[in-house]
Amino acid sequence: MNLPSAYEQEMKELLGTELEAYKKSLDLPVMQGLRVNTAKITCEEFEAVTPFSMEKVPWIPNGYFLKDEERASRHPYYYAGLYYIQEPSAMTPASRLPVEPGDYVLDLCAAPGGKATELGSRLGGEGMLFANDISSSRAKALLKNLEMAGIPNICVTSEDPEVLERNFSGFFDKVLIDAPCSGEGMFHREPRMMEYWKERGPEAYVPIQKKLILQGAGMLRGGGMLLYSTCTFSRKEDEEVIEYLLQNMPDMRLKEILPYEGFAEGAGLEKCVRIFPHRMPGEGHFLALLEKSQKTGEDSSRDRQRPGKRKPQKMPDCVEEFLSLLSCPIDRERLKLDRDRLYLLPVREEMPKLRYLRTGLYLGDVKKNRFEPSQALAMALKPETFVSCIRLEPEDVRAVKYLKGETLDVSDLPVTKEKGWQLICVNDYPLGFGKLAGGVLKNKYYAGWRWQ
Repeated sequence: MNLPSAYEQEMKELLGTELEAYKKSLDLPVMQGLRVNTAKITCEEFEAVTPFSMEKVPWIPNGYFLKDEERASRHPYYYAGLYYIQEPSAMTPASRLPVEPGDYVLDLCAAPGGKATELGSRLGGEGMLFANDISSSRAKALLKNLEMAGIPNICVTSEDPEVLERNFSGFFDKVLIDAPCSGEGMFHREPRMMEYWKERGPEAYVPIQKKLILQGAGMLRGGGMLLYSTCTFSRKEDEEVIEYLLQNMPDMRLKEILPYEGFAEGAGLEKCVRIFPHRMPGEGHFLALLEKSQKTGEDSSRDRQRPGKRKPQKMPDCVEEFLSLLSCPIDRERLKLDRDRLYLLPVREEMPKLRYLRTGLYLGDVKKNRFEPSQALAMALKPETFVSCIRLEPEDVRAVKYLKGETLDVSDLPVTKEKGWQLICVNDYPLGFGKLAGGVLKNKYYAGWRWQ
């Protein structure tokens, strides 16, 4: 691979005698990966049912090297949200931010959702994942991936981080900033990035990164943690951005990152981690974990109360009728009917007025005195939490026909209710809804997600 001469000189200064090993690694096959969504299935369960050839990623608990990415992206298990296809080293940032159930977590530059889906799965349905991307088109892809993963407690926005900082000062327990960067670590996977680098190198991104990291730290509560990451090797975009934060916010300090034998140390800054493709399988990455000190007397409670607590709404009869089909607990104080759309909000309090793509779990729509459940709700359920399910084997041609939006004959399959709403599953994993009558299933799979 022919590298830009200025970039090769930069890497020579950084790597010294390791430069040739690095250059040779760029001629090796690109590594592909799959990260299991542990909100839906354990790694042991997935290993027992997977039809793919995989090997464990040794530094990611739920990560696997994958040999056939195209097949994995066209399997019913993918549409069931059992895994996310992700380059192995890109799994690292979310794995090293110690998210706990109940945390309020911010992913500031979240699209397309590889890191956000992992953070959300680790919340276990408690607390809140606030996922933002300033690009509205990218934020739409982010929303789809979060809903496919079955993450219920989300807010998805497309806002300038400056607006978020004004509304959420000292609010979040954990913040992840996977900052836009010059992409040097992706030259192997996407060689066209080298042309972009020539036009717009590290210097173009540094002001953005410095602004983002100060904004992210400003939204962190005392005692909270921030993980900053990039997919570039430039010290200007990596260690120097961290040094800038430490100089401007003395209440932030670097923390040790859970180690792995292939990790390299930061360039002149302890406790940072660099991932080089000649030292371990994967592309290039940089990580730094920081903690905000807690001021004397500061409330460390995660149960923050925002002004303007909501009043419970009275729901239409058709909503109550549908909710009776669910056997999972519903916090009535978090239900919100906005025009004809019903949501289960992630918190009881009113949120600031922002450019939301989603506030909480979108449950469905009231249409002419009937309730139509959403695709997002189906993905957040389990077979035991809905009144009646139809289970399809992944090899059953009807699984793909369902994903294509076709009407199905399911008269040979057992059901609890012979009429009405059904949760359609591949094995025990939901794909969407359908409506059953006389052994024929009217397909309700969301048209925007259909198998192409």
